[in-house]
Amino acid sequence: MHTLAERLHSIHERIADASLRAGRDSSMVRLMLATKTQDVATLRRTFALGETLFGENRVQELVPKTEALADLPITWQFIGHLQSNKVRDVIGRVSCIQSIDRASIIEAVDAECLKRNTSVDVMIEVNTSGEASKHGTPFSDVQRVIDEVLIRTTMRITGFMTIGALSEHEVVVRRCFQQLRILRDSFDAQHGTTSQLSMGMSDDLEWAIAEGSTMVRVGTAVFGDRQ
Repeated sequence: MHTLAERLHSIHERIADASLRAGRDSSMVRLMLATKTQDVATLRRTFALGETLFGENRVQELVPKTEALADLPITWQFIGHLQSNKVRDVIGRVSCIQSIDRASIIEAVDAECLKRNTSVDVMIEVNTSGEASKHGTPFSDVQRVIDEVLIRTTMRITGFMTIGALSEHEVVVRRCFQQLRILRDSFDAQHGTTSQLSMGMSDDLEWAIAEGSTMVRVGTAVFGDRQ
């Protein structure tokens, strides 16, 4: 059984190797630790090993974790499906919401930010695989979602997020990542921005990096299988 430090080292090596093969600088790919089901003690050890970017899927876990770890300079982002009635518990705790995918959640985030006189960075989550089990806006609605965010003063689009297809076939999974990169490139060309690509997880991060990912979200390969 490898230690937490050894598993983290292995992930950083995978990122470096994948970046090298893709002709990219590994410093351009950030590692986000997906903290779902992980306890506070484990996250403290993870921070002590040099990791500062954490992503949480569940509001009911985000709240106690951010409070218990408030003494540490951790950057928290929300990466799970967000319900409108839970927005109030997320704003003020995270630097970015990666799962913006529909008008109702945009309206809820906007209203809460206005109430608090604050703002939040967001990413547009896109369902690039077309799988019904996955959240994210379909391609047919992406521009509508983008436009809904752009008219708000409380949100700034900093990137795009997706989950690759549930497939062992490289070409199928990479097609998802390629589609998101093309979408991001088009957005940046239109708006003069440099947006992030949050794509790639424990099983497919190499393929995501080959297609231009700037942030991989890793949980299982670092923390082990979820209980």
